Amino acid sequence: MTTLDHRLNAFRPDLADLRLEGHVAADSFTAGREAQVAVAVADLRGAPRSDAGLSTQLLLGAAVTVFDEADGWAWVQARRDGYVGYLPWADIRMPGATATHRVCAPRTFLYPGPDLRLPRSAALSMGSDLVVAGHAETRGTLYAILDTGEAVIAAHLCGVDGVAADYVAVAESLLNTPYLWGGTSGFGIDCSGIVQLAMHMAGVAVLRDSDMQAATIGEALDPGPDNSGLRRGDLVFWKGHVGIMADARRLLHATGHTMLVTMEPLSDAIGRVAHLYGAAPTGFRRP
Repeated sequence: MTTLDHRLNAFRPDLADLRLEGHVAADSFTAGREAQVAVAVADLRGAPRSDAGLSTQLLLGAAVTVFDEADGWAWVQARRDGYVGYLPWADIRMPGATATHRVCAPRTFLYPGPDLRLPRSAALSMGSDLVVAGHAETRGTLYAILDTGEAVIAAHLCGVDGVAADYVAVAESLLNTPYLWGGTSGFGIDCSGIVQLAMHMAGVAVLRDSDMQAATIGEALDPGPDNSGLRRGDLVFWKGHVGIMADARRLLHATGHTMLVTMEPLSDAIGRVAHLYGAAPTGFRRP
């Protein structure tokens, strides 16, 4: 049998994705059924336990394939990036109407009606997919009215097919977002999460983890003497870490050093990592 990455392929000794039949050993195979994330941010874990480590997160409206459900947990695969793990059953729903809009502000609030003075009902992250049924204006502010009857500031949304012109600008809008291992949202994000979210908003689908990104995004790059050949948008990889070049010398990354999305000279980051871990960058890539 072929060795497959558990993060991107749904297989266990008792059950596996039907598409893997003949490639993995399992007691049974299933095609699964489609569902959607029903909460603002859903934590995808490596095991069906609330104390299991956070693998990644899925945002409101994200499509998943459900292979199994037991004891309040769903074993799923994310449609967009193929990541496999366990979500609380309460965090998903059967598919609804096709999304029309996406949150393009770093964060926004959901209101029970078109009035910012109403108590908010939820907070949503950039990248959340919504179904807009209409619009309403209150005291000069335009609201998008969702199919649920709830309201969002219309200026915080873009069409679901719209794409940002510059993925680095998207990442820059997330400066000072708290660092969260496994995070992918405007409320908390990690190094590969900000790369994935920013590129998603620019219409580019990339894999989730930094090792996957180092193997698949764009083309490998020789940065030249003293990294002088780097430019805006290039990616710098260390083992287990990735950052985005904001320009020829500054690196934007979600880092445990500051526990924030931070901008700093690349030379500072390289020197600090070398001092603490004795490690140099392992590669550079240009999307």
